[in-house]
Amino acid sequence: MAFKPIKYKLVTVGTGRKSEDTGWVLSDPESGAPSLVRAIYDDDRFSPDDSLDGLYRYACWLPIQRTLRHSSAPVTYKSKGLAAKLGLKNLYITFSGYWPKKGVKMMTCSFKETEAYSVCARFPKKSDKILVVQSAGNTARAFAQVCSDNNIPIVICIPHDNIHDLWFRKPLKSCVKVIATPAGTDYFDAISLGDKICKNPRYLAEGGAKNIARRDGMGTTILSAVEKIGKIPDAYFQAVGSGTGAIAAWENAQRLEKDGRFGKNKMKVFACQNTPYTIMYDSWKAGSRELLPLSAETSRRNAEVILAKVLSNRKPPYSIAGGLYDTLKASGGDMFKVSNEEIVY
Repeated sequence: MAFKPIKYKLVTVGTGRKSEDTGWVLSDPESGAPSLVRAIYDDDRFSPDDSLDGLYRYACWLPIQRTLRHSSAPVTYKSKGLAAKLGLKNLYITFSGYWPKKGVKMMTCSFKETEAYSVCARFPKKSDKILVVQSAGNTARAFAQVCSDNNIPIVICIPHDNIHDLWFRKPLKSCVKVIATPAGTDYFDAISLGDKICKNPRYLAEGGAKNIARRDGMGTTILSAVEKIGKIPDAYFQAVGSGTGAIAAWENAQRLEKDGRFGKNKMKVFACQNTPYTIMYDSWKAGSRELLPLSAETSRRNAEVILAKVLSNRKPPYSIAGGLYDTLKASGGDMFKVSNEEIVY
């Protein structure tokens, strides 16, 4: 049986204006200020579909046109060891990676596969465009693998210093091209390179956090958790570079509250950054919606120092309407920071 796309509309977070998705909408041209757009699904009931493989069992809340091969859904389990260490009785871990015994087989070992399989399934099969993705590492690996397995043309821009993160079990197909910015550059430079490429009409910007498919794909983590727990979690924790995953979790928590079967959405969102790359942490603690100034030189130096190099986004979706600032405010959440020494410990 052929996959039947889910029906949905778009809403501009900053203005509340509703509109149709005309194909690859990343923003509302009628919005006077920067704002994310969200998908509003016609069916507001959370209805996993076991007839679909992998991630696509959550297709009820994915803005996709088709399904792709080899996807895997996140798996949630109740923690014992870590819970005991922290003195918690109801700690659940949503695992996105490669752990066959738990039933999760993301071949790149990264939860970024959740967004890659959603974004690429939104991408029209017969499109004559070439997708462009910018990444600090994990996203690049996920999109490269998914596009290679499904014959989707893509150009991936990464910082040269992160190239060691692009490991694969087998050679990629020629539909995948990787371009690296020079040594000593950071994720922001990779973003700038991708933006230049997209000035050519042959190429199509994936859109990052602005892409509803990326956020709703990442939001399957909270769907997995709710299936296991039976209710909206009390708190959600994530290490962040852009904060897109945390935004996505909050968006799905709101959908789950509207469903009505999983309790009130009292989920506090907690995000963490690796010091000294703490642009969002610093801005949040200063009470600032706008990101505090960060020079290119300082950004590159800080990106070189941190152990969690994938958390080095100089231009995260923090200030934009519906972004991380709004998510933290609405959820009553907070931000933390950890040093390299604490990570190793």
